[in-house]
Amino acid sequence: MTARSGLQLGVHVGQQNATMAELIELWKRLDDCVDWISIWDHLYEAPPAGGTTPHFEAVASLSALAAVTTKARLGCLVFCVPYRNPALLAKSIVAIDHLSGGRFEPGFGAGWHQPEFVAHGYDFEEIGVRFDQLTEALAIISGMLGPDETTTFSGEHFSVDAVSCVPGPFDGSIPLWTGGRGPSRTPATAARFCSGWNVPYVGPDEYRRLNDRIDAACGSLDRDPATLERSVNLAFHLGATPDAATTELQRIRDQWGADADRVTAGALTGTPDDAVEQIAAFRDAGADMVNVALRFPVDQDALDAYLDVVVPAARSAVT
Repeated sequence: MTARSGLQLGVHVGQQNATMAELIELWKRLDDCVDWISIWDHLYEAPPAGGTTPHFEAVASLSALAAVTTKARLGCLVFCVPYRNPALLAKSIVAIDHLSGGRFEPGFGAGWHQPEFVAHGYDFEEIGVRFDQLTEALAIISGMLGPDETTTFSGEHFSVDAVSCVPGPFDGSIPLWTGGRGPSRTPATAARFCSGWNVPYVGPDEYRRLNDRIDAACGSLDRDPATLERSVNLAFHLGATPDAATTELQRIRDQWGADADRVTAGALTGTPDDAVEQIAAFRDAGADMVNVALRFPVDQDALDAYLDVVVPAARSAVT
């Protein structure tokens, strides 16, 4: 496949600090406005707060998301591979894909949220081991979602023996994603297994640099880089009005101090006009899709401005 033509715009929703009814109401509204809706795979809230914030598990939440939407592409950015047997996860993915009518595009990562690993009884291995688990899992999942009738794989962490996956994907295939800014193994994983790569909370210059690494990894496998879709997640700090935008930026400066510039580089900030320009900068840096990352409570005026003003203006401004 090749990346979709034109700019794609999406929303990445952290399913925490909200009721399921509130999440469903938001998902339904987004389905009429954006191209992509994704959630994350955490067992505790992020950033960590000791498991004190209400939070819903990803597989069950994705099933609900698939059932209440009809248009947008759906994703998980990203499944934490050490949490689930990959063959079982492949079966869950197929069920969600059928619920969505073929709109599901799951992502996979090595995990990072140590407090939730420990609290739920998972070993938090060193990063190299977790990447080995990711590679083995993707070998199994890509095999089970592919055209072969059975998949056999024997690894250090995961194994399957002539496992079948019936039914298969709703439309015959399911695009797989990975995410992160790792210098070597993330690009290699994306180029080998995936149809898409995502990175959160970086500025356009850093995004371009990371994008070049993805291109190089594709080149090392003689893969056309245009066949790997690229996206970025931006923290949502938009203001619906100039006064609201100024207040939000000051809040970030007060909260982050010397790190404020780093935070705002990977965020959508300012007014709706500013946001359109920021989205264009990421498009110029190589992004096929730009997502905003939302966490409850949501500034409803800012979200309305994003969906009603920024999204159509950005689509018109960027080709």
